[in-house]
Amino acid sequence: MSKLVLIRHGQSQWNLSNKFTGWEDVDLSDKGVEEAKEAGKLVKEAGLEFDYAFTSVLTRAIKTLHYVLEESDQLWVPETKTWRLNERHYGRLQGLNKKETAEKYGDEQVHIWRRSYDTLPPLLSADDEGSAVNDRRYADLDPNIIPGGENLKVTLERVMPLWVDQIAPKLLDGKNVIIAAHGNSLRALSKYIERISDDDIMDLEMKTGEPVVYDFNDKLEVQNKTKLDK
Repeated sequence: MSKLVLIRHGQSQWNLSNKFTGWEDVDLSDKGVEEAKEAGKLVKEAGLEFDYAFTSVLTRAIKTLHYVLEESDQLWVPETKTWRLNERHYGRLQGLNKKETAEKYGDEQVHIWRRSYDTLPPLLSADDEGSAVNDRRYADLDPNIIPGGENLKVTLERVMPLWVDQIAPKLLDGKNVIIAAHGNSLRALSKYIERISDDDIMDLEMKTGEPVVYDFNDKLEVQNKTKLDK
């Protein structure tokens, strides 16, 4: 039986200031650092040992992974950083305060942008100075596949090649994997793993710094799901 641990990064500076973050590279807050370290202690207490680790190319997820691995004495575990695990791209909403945006566009519209499975946010054009096309970490990608905004459906489509090509084969081989990423990239993975409907996925929450453990059988069917907490 293989295990998969999903962990959303600890609180970020923009979580703290209530901003849409998306692909913007924001660091952990002091609370986020503590959340990540505490997650690592919970992992150690649970006796979870990993063979492979995956994270996004964004600082808040990378640091969370490293704190978790350090606190559980597993910093040596092979690690893959990939844009496919990035948070969903919030388009032109990135950097805006969520409360102020709700006051401008209405609570219902902002809720749809945040939680709807297939509604896109206002898109960011490729020639905008804030476009990820200008970010060196994506220099090896075809500019045409760098998004100007994503919904959860598109995020899942982005994540799935990584699951199919790299993560699932390791789990089928009996290896244990940890993924430190973001609320929506992990919600997308959870949707696929648990076969959650398009409607029900709107209600799935991923808490910052909370390890979620899946146990799989040899057919990659979920046998158990556990959340680690104090």
